Order: sequence, then structure tokens, then C-alpha cells
Amino acid sequence: MKFLIDTSKKKLKTLMPRPLVGGQLLTPLTQYGNAGEVFAIDNGAFSGFNEKRFRSMLEANAEKMGKCLFVVCPDIVGDSRRTMELWRRRHRWIKEGSGWQPAFVAQDGCEDMDIPWDEMGALFIGGMDPWKDSKCVVDLVKTAKTLGKHVHIGRVNTASRYLAFAKIGADTCDGSGIAKYDHMLKDIEAAVSAPEQPDLFDDGLAGNLSILAHRRANG
Repeated sequence: MKFLIDTSKKKLKTLMPRPLVGGQLLTPLTQYGNAGEVFAIDNGAFSGFNEKRFRSMLEANAEKMGKCLFVVCPDIVGDSRRTMELWRRRHRWIKEGSGWQPAFVAQDGCEDMDIPWDEMGALFIGGMDPWKDSKCVVDLVKTAKTLGKHVHIGRVNTASRYLAFAKIGADTCDGSGIAKYDHMLKDIEAAVSAPEQPDLFDDGLAGNLSILAHRRANG
């Protein structure tokens, strides 16, 4: 699993040789210029969706579309029903046949809805932390990969979350902490390089996520 990092052209050039770095994440919030590497475009909804900036990003990067993995459709954090309503109106921002690959954002509860697998170019795992670390999300990722979809994980800032999703086949991820603090990426690199330690209570990949959620809930 590779990180897409929300950072400047200059910094990304220094990060690209590192094995866990796969490209750039462009967002309406920071509005960094395209570094010319593999990239994806986020909608910035976690901080508040800015439609004007989002449209401007699509226009500014249209000529580099060939290197774009996906564009994240507008979503409502933690609300699968409202997110689905926005998805059905995605052509307001991402025109059908434009060439952009729209990413559907999975939010809390979407596992009980009809997910638009045939319409999406990628699955973006959003949602609140307890749900993101649940077995429901493990099953969503496995289904997406079975169907040949690109899977991206949002808010990956710790080694435990990185390792859990890398093991179940997610393709890319991002984290605001990774973009801001160099030591966070180093910590994850160290964890990936360390010999794998068996967990006495680990009953499989879903167990890793369940244990992570239990530890967070109990401090």
C-alpha cells in the first residue's frame, strides 16, 4: 500500500524514492501544484467542501488526467445515506465521459446499502474511526479487490492502521499527519521493516482491526 501525500512539488520530489510513497494527493484545502507524478484529487469534505476550488482543481489538472488514479466525489463524513445522495448527483462535478475516475466514499452504514460497484472507478474508505476499524470495512475492501477496484484508505497516520489495511490488499492511502510530520512516515516505515510478531489474540485480518478498535476505545 502506497501513500499519496498532500504536499508541495518540491517536497514530493524528495519523498518519491521512499518505497511507501506512491504519489501526490491534491486537495482544495492546500491547493498545491501538480508535481507531475501519479496523483489523486480529494474533495476536501472532511474540512468543508469548497465547490469552486474543487472545480478549479479538475480544470487545472485536466491535461494530466492520465496520471490521476481517481477523483473523490463529494461526501458527508460519517453519513452513508447523504453521501449516496451526492453520489447520484456526481455528474454535477464529474461529467460522464470526462475521463476522470470517480471514487465513491464509503461511510458508516454503507455496508447495508446497495453500493454502486459498477459505477465507481475506485473505493475510498472514509467514515469515523470505530467503523473504519470494523469487520464491515474489511469485507468492503475484500469485495472491492475481488471486483478489481482500486481501494484507497483515508486517515492513515499510524503503523497499526497501515499494517491492517496493507494486509487486506488496499492499494493507496493518505494521512494528514503523514503530510505534516516526517517522523510519522518514518515510524510506519520502521514498522513495515520490522519482523512480524505473532499476536496471541489475533484470529485473522479482521482480528487486527477489531483489536485496534478495542485499544482505541479503552485508551
